[in-house]
Amino acid sequence: MAIYNFIGQPHSGKTTLANHLKKVLELANPSRKVFPIDGDILRQIIQNKDYSEAGRRQNITTAYNIAKYLDSTEDFDVIIAVVSPFFDLREKFKLEANVTEIFVHTTNIRGRENFHVENYEYPETNFIDIDTTDVDELTSVNELLEKLKIK
Repeated sequence: MAIYNFIGQPHSGKTTLANHLKKVLELANPSRKVFPIDGDILRQIIQNKDYSEAGRRQNITTAYNIAKYLDSTEDFDVIIAVVSPFFDLREKFKLEANVTEIFVHTTNIRGRENFHVENYEYPETNFIDIDTTDVDELTSVNELLEKLKIK
């Protein structure tokens, strides 16, 4: 199966695009098992509201480990939507699993800026780039599906 890893600053559109992708995959094949992992929901489940580097690393690693398990042993497609600002964790994840990394970003100010990550380490290679600045949701979804080659 596959793992889709939506990364980017808070409120860039990761969860919105991840939710659309889940619907599209399930509509295309109703028997397909798709499991979403959202960073905000994961924080609630594991009760880690620590936004320090150590806290973020723990949450990201947990999300990635769950995804690898579901992908390799349970035959799920997994859709992750987490900020994931650390290049080393993302690259390690891509080496360990069949991951499509999707970098979602915007220059628009949206939501709670106190969760904005200083020193975000941007992806360098092997990722899909989705800029949600000044475009509507449908345009971003269509761009994503086109880049993923999903109709």
